[in-house]
Amino acid sequence: MGLELRLDSRLFRCPMGFIYIIATSEGGSIMGIEKGYIQVYTGNGKGKTTAALGITLRSLCAGNRVFFGQFMKGQDYSELKAADYFEKLKMEQFGTPSFIRGEPSPLDIQNAKKGLERMKEVLTSGEYDMVVFDEINTTLYFGMLEIEDVLAVLDLKPENTEVILTGRYAPAEIIERADLVTEMMEIKHYYNAGVMARVGVEN
Repeated sequence: MGLELRLDSRLFRCPMGFIYIIATSEGGSIMGIEKGYIQVYTGNGKGKTTAALGITLRSLCAGNRVFFGQFMKGQDYSELKAADYFEKLKMEQFGTPSFIRGEPSPLDIQNAKKGLERMKEVLTSGEYDMVVFDEINTTLYFGMLEIEDVLAVLDLKPENTEVILTGRYAPAEIIERADLVTEMMEIKHYYNAGVMARVGVEN
């Protein structure tokens, strides 16, 4: 069963109960998510950020607005170019070009805290239908943020906003708060055979 709505001789179709269309005073339309949930993608297997990017693509193609915030990342990943193709996508990074090995530096911690404050602004702005906290779980694991602070931000989630959290080591408090949790489990990985990250596939 679906919903049909004609605006200015254009016919829009959407599945009932998920995507909805609101007629505006100018005769246009605003896509959105009727009921937003919190999704978590964690585990030691490849595919957590990849899953978030896939959901982002689907949401954008449905006409939604997406903010994709990357914690602990400052590298030039290929997905950063996606905003050049999708005007309703905004991507920002809260990290440095260097990977964190061992104890995070004061700069790493400062970037994480600034990132969480930025995500709070985004989540409460009402400008986005989907908000992605990429690698937020790993940021918590390294002690760069307090779990109470992250949960406080999630408490501010609007009813009609979907939230995606990614990263290994999702803490029990995040799993408890989430509506959907998927654990990626590594069974086999070509990295162990010496294959390094490839542009367009891993980065």
